[in-house]
Amino acid sequence: MEDQNSSEQPDYLKPKKNRTPVFIVITFLLLAAIVFFYYQNQQLEEERAQQQQEISNTYLKLDSVSNELEIRIQTIKELGGNIDTLEALKTQLEADKKQLLVDAQYQRGQITKLNNRVDGYKELLLLKDEEIEQLKVLNEQLSEENTTLKVEKNQLNQTVQQLEQNKQELASKVAVASRLEIEDMRINAINDNGKERDGGEYRNRHIEQLKIQFTVVENEIAPIEGKELLLRVIAPDGNVLFDVTRGSGSFTFENREMFYTAKQEILYDRNSQLVTFLYNKGSEYAVGQHKVEVYTDDYLMGKGSFMVK
Repeated sequence: MEDQNSSEQPDYLKPKKNRTPVFIVITFLLLAAIVFFYYQNQQLEEERAQQQQEISNTYLKLDSVSNELEIRIQTIKELGGNIDTLEALKTQLEADKKQLLVDAQYQRGQITKLNNRVDGYKELLLLKDEEIEQLKVLNEQLSEENTTLKVEKNQLNQTVQQLEQNKQELASKVAVASRLEIEDMRINAINDNGKERDGGEYRNRHIEQLKIQFTVVENEIAPIEGKELLLRVIAPDGNVLFDVTRGSGSFTFENREMFYTAKQEILYDRNSQLVTFLYNKGSEYAVGQHKVEVYTDDYLMGKGSFMVK
């Protein structure tokens, strides 16, 4: 029993174990882990920075292509070309730009595809540049044709205007040429005994009636139709002899109202025709020269005069 008790010694009397190697190993492992995680984190940071730079570069490429595409769209639109396909591509391109900025998963999977698509867009822009040049040439041709057509149209309008003017002038000439004229106007006085005097100068006692006779000249251009002849006897004071009870009235000449002394209707058949007016004033005539005018269709056919002593 004593031997057994003597062999068991207290812990503080036992010799201590050497733990230094274990501590060194643990320390080394910790340092190695720290270095490993540091370099791994550094590598991840570099990869993220590189990826962000790629995203930024890709976005700038897409934005540049979008701007160039918009220029082509506006140019082709102004030249009258079809822009439906380009507008659809621009819509897709803007969607790609937006998704590239907000979707990380999309970023990782699409950068290469988008860069390849940018190259395709650039080739498309080159093709559209060729189309634009063709459209410019076509528009220049159309512009020249339009200019030619405008010149021809202006010339045609001038010709039409000239023809219309000639037509109006011809119509005016025909209208003037178709006017009736009178000649050989004779103004005689008939007294109360029926004796007729001529010569153009009469005393009041010799004038019971005025006999005004003239010939309507032949005119092959004038239409065959009824004509109303208006006779105006104008006293020395400028007043027209006027009596409604004896058939006097008024008419319009050169936009003003005028009075006539008597009227007579005839049927004109383009041949010369003798016309006679008999006018009974019913009172004495003023002393002096009297004028006689004959109108139809608002124009003057002819005139004469007589003297009362």
